[in-house]
Amino acid sequence: MDAIEVTRFSTLFNFRDVGGPAGHDGRTVRRGRLFRSDSPHRLDGPDRETFAALGVRTVLDLRRPYEVERDGRIPDLNGLTWRHVHPEHAEWSDDPYQSDTDLARYLADRYADLATTGTAGLGTALGLIADSANAPVVVHCVAGKDRTGIVCGLTLAVLGVSDTDIAADYALSTEAGERFMAWFASTGKQMRPGLPPLTCPEEAMLLFLAELRTAYGSVEGYLRHSGVTDAQLSALRDHLLE
Repeated sequence: MDAIEVTRFSTLFNFRDVGGPAGHDGRTVRRGRLFRSDSPHRLDGPDRETFAALGVRTVLDLRRPYEVERDGRIPDLNGLTWRHVHPEHAEWSDDPYQSDTDLARYLADRYADLATTGTAGLGTALGLIADSANAPVVVHCVAGKDRTGIVCGLTLAVLGVSDTDIAADYALSTEAGERFMAWFASTGKQMRPGLPPLTCPEEAMLLFLAELRTAYGSVEGYLRHSGVTDAQLSALRDHLLE
């Protein structure tokens, strides 16, 4: 897979361009069309200029309503539309992580739960990304690893990107998680109990994708179940593949 293109911010820790890997028929995923990130509500100072230079039209916010109320949303920037889509899912504290648990298995199970209860929200998110009028799009949640990882993983799978490359992109959020935690520690806040470490083992994404295909026949089959149309699947490939 080609090197991931990362834009550096001082107030964001997990921002990167999803473009670059090979998809269907050897066509590459376009750069500058779809980005993933942790929450951009902290953007300030020079970071706003860096962000504005990317020409982003749409910010797709996957956080829970109380997370938006607690932290706020991305600052208002000219030409930017904020879309809030919350895929319904249980609080992870309802099934807390235990230190002796296989992390990849735990994460894959949480992702499967989200795909089951958050079907409508995930379908809406993919539909927004499929509309070229919304591009460039930034997809984010809080840390940019789980909900964001699922939406980007599903998108890349539709584009024909290999599971290996999807998992490799997902795993990049491990290093970003370390930067996020260093910042979080500086705020004096406490992490909610029962959450796993901000580590992204490739096996978690590989398990999630494989088991989704077992349940629905294909990633496209799951997305059709979630309300994504064949026309939207085609549109995704048309504007996100070179």
